[in-house]
Amino acid sequence: MFDPKSFIEEQISDISEIQDKAVVGCSGGVDSTVAAVLVGKAMGSRLLAIYVDTGYMRKGETQQMDELFSEIGINHKIIDAREEFYEAMVGVIDPEEKRKIIGNKFIEVFEREAEKFGADYLVQGTIAPDWIESGDGVRETIKSHHNVGGLPDIMNLKLIEPLRDLYKDEVRTVARELDLLTSERQPFPGPGLAIRVIGEATPERTEMVREACSIVEEELEAAASKGIIELPWQYFAVLLPVKTVGVQGDKRAYGNTIAVRAVSSLDAMSARFSSIPIEVLEKISVRITNTMKNDVNRVVYDITDKPPGTIEWE
Repeated sequence: MFDPKSFIEEQISDISEIQDKAVVGCSGGVDSTVAAVLVGKAMGSRLLAIYVDTGYMRKGETQQMDELFSEIGINHKIIDAREEFYEAMVGVIDPEEKRKIIGNKFIEVFEREAEKFGADYLVQGTIAPDWIESGDGVRETIKSHHNVGGLPDIMNLKLIEPLRDLYKDEVRTVARELDLLTSERQPFPGPGLAIRVIGEATPERTEMVREACSIVEEELEAAASKGIIELPWQYFAVLLPVKTVGVQGDKRAYGNTIAVRAVSSLDAMSARFSSIPIEVLEKISVRITNTMKNDVNRVVYDITDKPPGTIEWE
């Protein structure tokens, strides 16, 4: 039986032996936040949490994370690297290449900031599914997680990964033990919205999926608060690389397609698609097509389990 209290005590004890400074890549998700708080308890002011706005974050995320870190009391810094990441992604379509480029860019930013801070270590919220799915020469690569398969071959920073052997349900248990408000927050991929834009993740296409993701989140959370549904484990929108014919007024329109994805899971290793009532899906569809009527004219719902699919599309 996993004991979160003992785990926390052991990690703090082990990490306390490190006397150098460290930076932690913190997106505000449960994994990176738990890692930051654990290491922060051991290192105090010798830890700097770095939130990187890549341009591929959810709507309002940067402000929310700034407020969260301030409330938790973690020494932190917000880095606006949107142009840097957008430039690196020009012309990139292959999902593995996206993940590896983003992973490398993160390390470049972390190393720059670590040098300013005088840090020798990088803390990551890596969990077991990240390195299992990334492959290791023995296992097949399902997808290269940015914090594993996306790491450069040569790094100037040494890694601290306190959650490496935990699964998502165990990380949430640790978060509850630490009394973190983010304990129940749905997962968000490290590469962010770049892998929810199928094809080239341009600023314009990213803005479309950002708005669609926000609508999906708002409507499903509203339905859950009313007791209409049980809130899915993860839920979001995907922008497809195809256009289809539609109608606006009495004129032919040629617009983009949004796919809605919602799943239930325990540890992210497998998942079942969520059975969302048709009236809830209709509200999502109407809001997306009305709000984004110049860009999107079709909404579909993904009913694929994992396996054979993965939770994210890329």
